[in-house]
This record gives sequence, C-alpha cells and structure tokens, in this order.
Amino acid sequence: MPIVCLGLNHRTAPVEVRERFAIADKTLPEALARLCADAGAQEAVILSTCNRVELYAATTGDSAALLAALRRFLLADQPEPADGVLYAHAEPQSVQHLFKVASGLDSMILGETEILGQLKSAYEVALQHKRTGPRLNRAFQRAFNVAKLIRTDTNIQRGSVSVASVAVELAEKIFDSLNGRTVMVIGAGDTGEKTARALLSRGAQSVLVSNRSHERAEALAQELGGRAVQFDAWEETFSQIDIIISSTSAPHYVIDRKKLEPLQRRRHRRPLLLIDIAVPRDIEPEVNYLEDVYLYNIDDLHAIADDYLRLRQEEVAKCEAIIAGKAREMLESLRDAPGSMGAARLAFGGE
Repeated sequence: MPIVCLGLNHRTAPVEVRERFAIADKTLPEALARLCADAGAQEAVILSTCNRVELYAATTGDSAALLAALRRFLLADQPEPADGVLYAHAEPQSVQHLFKVASGLDSMILGETEILGQLKSAYEVALQHKRTGPRLNRAFQRAFNVAKLIRTDTNIQRGSVSVASVAVELAEKIFDSLNGRTVMVIGAGDTGEKTARALLSRGAQSVLVSNRSHERAEALAQELGGRAVQFDAWEETFSQIDIIISSTSAPHYVIDRKKLEPLQRRRHRRPLLLIDIAVPRDIEPEVNYLEDVYLYNIDDLHAIADDYLRLRQEEVAKCEAIIAGKAREMLESLRDAPGSMGAARLAFGGE
C-alpha cells in the first residue's frame, strides 16, 4: 500500500494562488470523506496551512493512479494551475517529504517549529475520523519522532524560527522602538497569539483582541493582559493602534482600503503596520498604497526569513541525511506488510 503526496506550497505558488486552495479547519472532516470517496484512497490526511496545502494518501492500488485522482480532487472547481505549482511524490520521496515538512526543512522559515503542531493537528483530525490506517499512522508517528531528532541533534533552529519572531523583527524595522506601542490581534488563532506575545516581550505596551466569538476574544485578552473589543466595533479603537495582526479564517477581506482610508486620516501621519498572516488573506493589498501604512502578508515575511537562512544552511545536508535514513528504515520495516513494498525496494536500488 504505497504512500503518495500531492500539494503546493510557498515555494511553488504565491499567496494569491494558495488561498484559492486553502481548506478551513472546520471543513476538514468533510473534505477527508470526499477525498477517500472520490479518489479511492484507503487512508488520507489533509494538511492546510498559510504556506501549504498537501494531500497524503495510501492505497492498495497504483501510485500513479492515486496521484491522478488526488489532482482531480484538488483541482475541482479550480482553473488549471501553471506548470510547477503542484508537486507529486510517490515512495520513497513522499515519506522523505513528510519528514522534511515535520522537521521545518520545507518551511518558509527554515527550521521553524509551528508546522509540527499544524501537522499533528491535521493527523489528529484524520485519526479521529478514522481516515488513517497502519500505513499513514506509522509514517506520521515516525515523522514526529524524526522532527524531534532533528531539533535535538542539529543546529537547524539557530536564529529566528517562527512567523511570530520574524514579525517582531519586521516591527522593529518599521518603528524605532516597540515601547509604548499598542497591538491589535484580529482573530484568536494560535499564530496571532504567539505574535502578540512576542511583540509584548519586546516592549509593546498593550494588546487589543477582536474576534467573531467575543468569548474567545475575552479569553485571549485575559491571557495576554489586554482588552477584548467587539469584532464589529474594532474601528472605534483605531486611533490607539500601531500594529494590527490579522489571522482570521474569513473567506473575504476583513480590512479593505475603503474602510481603512478615512480611519488613517485621523491618525495624523502616525505609521501603521499591518501583518496579514491569514490565508485566504484578511487585508486587501490596495491598502499598501495609503500613506504611512505598511502591509506585509505571509509571503513578505520570507525576505526577513532569508536573512537567517545562511545561519542554518550548513545544517541542511545533515538533516537531509538523517531524514533519508529514517525514511529508508521505515519503508524497509513495512516491506513485508500487506500492500507490497516492491516499488519502494526498487526505488532504493533493488534491496
């Protein structure tokens, strides 16, 4: 039963393409059910984050046929993407890719740790809805172990290794100091929370939290020592705000130029930093044309991440050697399991 992977990520597609394929957390169970029914996969996991959408599946049939079915599923109601946007992996590359993703080697910010939590969540959803089996269970559990090994045995995480810490670096380039700055978090997601905590740790004075669920906003505001604001009334506090971090799951823009332009005029040329870490995007790109407004989306954070890449690049070869060896071990341990491993043995040179 071979494991395959089909997807797209920040390397192959810009955010305006990725957001078309994004799958909301609340629809993952339904999407998994359709994937198994339509593509004929016996096992499946869907990973959808701001930087990637990936389908992992296993079948007793042919890998090429399953990959073709996954492609049809992903492109349903979508225009054909440009060449190179989608990537497809069969064994052993599919398993190696999974291990790289878990270890942060395939991330926008090399070595970042947030993807591991996202991968665990995606796997847990599939597991709870009985969409995994022996093959993917073994692969994902081994991926989590490999990620831990990479963290402890290499220096791949030297430097800034999260969206939150890169966002802080960006804020400190826009403002001379974060001391006394007020931050608003729109959406009560994990990444927005981490980014707000990072800004507070570097001197930001206060945090406002706005979310469609006011109860969740109040809970997060209490944790951060801040104040909750009604989702439909956050504009009333706009004059206080220096930095907005937006990370909702809204299917449309939460902030657009028409809404922001009159609000910005009242600020008397005070800079406003907007960090849009949502996919689909929360903030209309045209707001960047307003005076004293600085908008950065998830792809823009890549430039700052590149500054840290050189610090960890020498560790990549070491990490990849570990991953290749662990992928080989896992596939060899399953070669006699139901669903012949002959294809994997051939890929490893006929062992």
